[in-house]
Amino acid sequence: MSVPILELNHSNFIPQLGFGTFKVAPELAQGIVEEALAAGYRHIDTAAGYHNEAQVGDAIRASGIPRKTLFVTTKMWNDDHRAGDVRGAFERSLTAMGLDYVDLYLIHWPLPAVGRYVEAWKEFIQLQSEGLAKSIGVCNFQISHLQRLIEETGVAPEVDQVELHPLFQQVELRKYLDQHDINVEAWGPLGQGRYDMSAYTPLTDAAIAHKKSPVQVALRWHMQSGTIAIPKASTRAHMDENFDIFDFELTRAEMDAIDALDTGHRFASDPDEVN
Repeated sequence: MSVPILELNHSNFIPQLGFGTFKVAPELAQGIVEEALAAGYRHIDTAAGYHNEAQVGDAIRASGIPRKTLFVTTKMWNDDHRAGDVRGAFERSLTAMGLDYVDLYLIHWPLPAVGRYVEAWKEFIQLQSEGLAKSIGVCNFQISHLQRLIEETGVAPEVDQVELHPLFQQVELRKYLDQHDINVEAWGPLGQGRYDMSAYTPLTDAAIAHKKSPVQVALRWHMQSGTIAIPKASTRAHMDENFDIFDFELTRAEMDAIDALDTGHRFASDPDEVN
C-alpha cells in the first residue's frame, strides 16, 4: 500500500509518512537519504540546524527521482531567526540543497524571549507568495505562539511540527490545531529512543495481534490519529520496518489503549524555554 497523502490548508499535499534526518551526520547523510528514497520514502525532512542540507540535495539528485514527486522540508535555524535574516537563511538553504523551491519551510523554534517570530512569519508569507516555499509552517509552537501569529497576520501555519509520541500526545495543542485547520507533524514519533516501546503492554499486545513490532504499531497509531510522522533510521532494515505499516489497522480498543499511555510530560526541551 502507498503512503497516505494529506491536504494542507493552502491546497498543497504532503505524504503522511516521511523520513527525518535529525542527527544524521553530514558525511553519512547522502548515503542514508539515498537509501531512504530507494526504500520508497518521498518526503524528506531536514533543517539548516542539522548541517546536512547539502547532502540531502545531493541524494535527491543522485536518486534520479523527479523533483515534482518529492516533498522536501527544511527549517530556519535559531541564529538566523535571532538576527532577523529570514530571506538570507532561506536562500542559503536553497543554495545548499541546490533546489529552486522547498515544499515546506518551517520556523524551527518560536524563541519567545527574542520576540521576532511574528516578524519572521510575515517574511515566510512573502516567500510563499513568491512560490519559493510551496507551504509554510512552524515547529515547536504552542497555543499562545500560534494565536499571536494568526491574530497579527491573519495567516495560520499549515503545519506545526512538535514533539509527539505515545507517551507525550499534546492533546490540548492538537485540539487547537484541529480547530484552526493546522496539520500536526510529529518529530521524534518513536520517542527518540528515550524509552523502550517493548515495555508498554498496549504496544506489545497490538504488535502480537497484528504480527508487527511495537515500533510499527506506534507509527500506525500516528497514521490513524491523522499525524504526519517523520521517523529517522540509519539502516535499510529499520527504514523498511518503519515503512511497512500500511497493511494492517489498529482496532478502536487498541487505539484507545495507546491513547491512555499519555503522560503529559515532555522528553525534550520546553519551547517556552528555548531562546
